[in-house]
Amino acid sequence: MSDSIIAVEHVFKAVSDSTGTLEILSDINFALKRQETVSIVGASGSGKSTLLSIMAGLDTPTSGTVRLAGQDLFAIDEDARAAMRARQVGFVFQSFQLLGNLTALENVMLPLELDGRKDARKAATAMLERVGLSQRLHAYPKVLSGGEQQRVALARAFVVHPAVLLADEPTGSLDFATGEKIMELMFDLNREQGTTLVLVTHDRAIASRCNRSITIEAGRVLEPAAAEL
Repeated sequence: MSDSIIAVEHVFKAVSDSTGTLEILSDINFALKRQETVSIVGASGSGKSTLLSIMAGLDTPTSGTVRLAGQDLFAIDEDARAAMRARQVGFVFQSFQLLGNLTALENVMLPLELDGRKDARKAATAMLERVGLSQRLHAYPKVLSGGEQQRVALARAFVVHPAVLLADEPTGSLDFATGEKIMELMFDLNREQGTTLVLVTHDRAIASRCNRSITIEAGRVLEPAAAEL
């Protein structure tokens, strides 16, 4: 496990309300190697997005843990987890999650500025040029197409050169042709930077482009999720 960038160890997640307890994830175990590309697939409601949130330390498991670069995410407080995410993790979401009051350039600069980078503007400009948006630096999200917004989101995720990129249905809001272009760009950037890519999708064609696939059904891993612990 020494070459693992992420290790998910006996993760359970359950939520309770007045009607009882719902088990979302049940004894999830797998490890991801550096520079590996892995898809997490399953039907809507299978628990895959919850798993991704726990892997990022954005949600907490009922029991079990996640180790990121050897650090137990749930043995440190939220401030420390946030700092670790800022250094190690990039995110791409179906709904883009851009800040509407910031331009494309300012959205991409933001994680660099939060990290105290003095070259934030230069690095963000270069990354937006890399994703084909050199003419849209000063455009606000509301005037960008869905494909352009997702390119901004990719630039924001990759500009910090994360060890891990977590992508949750990144083409779910896009038409097929635009989604294909976005996936090509994501995999190209991933290869260039040597990032570990974790891609949540219900699209088996997209999943097949990864090194391996982990299938979740009703909160359980259906197939051997190897790089076993």
